Amino acid sequence: MTDIRHRIEELRSELNRHNHKYYVENAPEISDYDFDQLMRELQELEKAHPEFEDPNSPTVRVGSDLTQAFKSATHRFPMLSLSNTYSLEELYEFMARIEKEVGDVEYVCELKFDGTAISLSYENGALVRAVTRGDGVRGDEVTANVRTIRSVPLKLQGEGWPALFEIRGEILMPYATFERLNREREEQGENLFANPRNAAAGTLKQQSSAVVARRGLDCTLYQMAGENLPFSSHWENLQRAREWGFKVSDQMQICHSKQEVAAFISRWDEARKELPFPTDGVVIKVNRYADQRALGFTAKAPKWAVAYKFKAEQALSELLSVDFQVGRTGAITPVANLEPVHLAGTTVRRASLHNAEQISQLDLRIHDRVYVEKGGEIIPKVVGVELSMRPATSEPFRYIDHCPICQTPLVRYEGEAKHYCPNSLNCRPQILGRIIHFIGRKAMDIEGLGEETVELLYDQGLIKSAADLYDLRAEQLSGLPRLGEKSAENIIRSIKGSLEVPFPRVLFALGIRFVGETTAKYLASHFRTLDRVMGASREELVEAEEVGEKIADAILEYFADERNRALIERLRQAGIRTEAEEQRLASEQLKGLQIVISGSFERHSRDELKALIEAHGGKNLAAVSGNADYLLAGAKMGPAKLKKAEQLGVKIISEAEFEAMIGGEIQNPQSAIQHLESELDKPADSEDRKTSEENEIPVQGRLF
Repeated sequence: MTDIRHRIEELRSELNRHNHKYYVENAPEISDYDFDQLMRELQELEKAHPEFEDPNSPTVRVGSDLTQAFKSATHRFPMLSLSNTYSLEELYEFMARIEKEVGDVEYVCELKFDGTAISLSYENGALVRAVTRGDGVRGDEVTANVRTIRSVPLKLQGEGWPALFEIRGEILMPYATFERLNREREEQGENLFANPRNAAAGTLKQQSSAVVARRGLDCTLYQMAGENLPFSSHWENLQRAREWGFKVSDQMQICHSKQEVAAFISRWDEARKELPFPTDGVVIKVNRYADQRALGFTAKAPKWAVAYKFKAEQALSELLSVDFQVGRTGAITPVANLEPVHLAGTTVRRASLHNAEQISQLDLRIHDRVYVEKGGEIIPKVVGVELSMRPATSEPFRYIDHCPICQTPLVRYEGEAKHYCPNSLNCRPQILGRIIHFIGRKAMDIEGLGEETVELLYDQGLIKSAADLYDLRAEQLSGLPRLGEKSAENIIRSIKGSLEVPFPRVLFALGIRFVGETTAKYLASHFRTLDRVMGASREELVEAEEVGEKIADAILEYFADERNRALIERLRQAGIRTEAEEQRLASEQLKGLQIVISGSFERHSRDELKALIEAHGGKNLAAVSGNADYLLAGAKMGPAKLKKAEQLGVKIISEAEFEAMIGGEIQNPQSAIQHLESELDKPADSEDRKTSEENEIPVQGRLF
């Protein structure tokens, strides 16, 4: 038995090595036939000896035909987005702000891959979890599917990796694979994928990992996170990750000036067209972790990285016809049907036209030759007309004046470019759109109910509104097409589970115009209950953060409609949450205190300090004023701010003293003033600062 186990481990190690040589290094050492023979031997041994099962065996690369429902998982470190820039001038401003704050820095320039983001977790050198970006806080766990991707190492090679760490990157579909897949789908009469990114995302969410394995996804990694990374810079850790078996892009460069960054961008703006996979820009990151931490984060993105987006590519095509789509708010969106044209690595057949005003400005006509541009959108857009090629018989385009679905006359609200169908009660796309919005991940997160299933339930007369979902029974669903007993039970379980969704997401799920996810959070925090939101006046609504007059009017209009109030009453009876949970504080050490943060800090970013202030009962202020109790001051804060705090008698504390405060002790703030005055006399590139930071390897707690 020991010999059998030894042979199994030997085969696994050998096959993993050959997978890496073939899919990552593009340097195969054996023939496909010899590889298949080794794989077959391993499969037979594992089948005969299930006691030696290993979820990271190379045999999982073929996937399984078992259907799986994806569970959501919380990211250990939030996956933030990147801020975008489209001009070198904006990029230079970004670099100038960084250098003003932290002095001379190194930048790492990398290609921006156009795929779907993934986070891989490794424990003791083995892949244990793969999670999609999701909303940045939670994503879908797709480990079984990711294990089929040949360029993802199931077990690491070499040595020196942390016991637990994450590495993040992009799941890609190469152009060749994308074109093959769309040819197959066209032959089978299935809808085509819009672009490789769309195809990669759709493939990763397949319920059968065997399907994922056949589609040939690839994975390139670009960021590490962990508490014991071997090096204190982004570049060095990625080079080490390559040694462990990860596929890390060769198209990376350390740059020290804006000229070097611009040269990298210029080179790849042209050279990217020869790459076998889609890219849409260059990512510029600050290299050293200490500098990254000093710069910190906004609510959505790191301040130490930015994406420079390449100028969108254009192609010329013929406008064949125009379709009109109806959204959940009744908004009418015209979509151009085009003669198929190759653009940015994909075949484009449809493009957005936005609204009647844009069509009029372009003087767009059927059979015009139009310029189509693709700047990262799933559906490209029409940006111009080649008038020299216009047919002599062409006639001006006439925009519709009735809803294409229910034939209700369209309206156009003051100050808005779009036309709307006002028949929200009986217009099918609007009803379906509201229900689909309601069940979405960022709203009620009801799993198992995709768009097709919602349409099926609607057409069968089982649901007419979101409230009807809570009256469904498993036996009503199990006999429907594509739904069995197991699927029906899972859907009902998920519907019941949605009753635990917190109030801010319930408010977002209602689909009030202009009330997005963030605005819903502010409303819930400000009013605390749904009844108070419903009863608020216009003046009271605009007092909430992020709520202006336009949003306030939309909220009032929504709750003035008796049909919406009836819907809410039914949802309330079903048991949804209509009150915000009481905020759980780590302590009340800072209760009633208002604190201003300024400068850069050794152990925390400013965003982390703000979160700590709120967690301990305090309130953050943006500027020094007589209302402030403390100025939490770090290195490089402005002398004027320090002087104003002293004039107003605002107590000044250091990072260490703040930590003592939330630990229960308040030290003498006078020492902080003396410390800061000495810090302000030092040059920005103080050797003391440099030495202390270079000897520290920080935790990279937030990644995009």
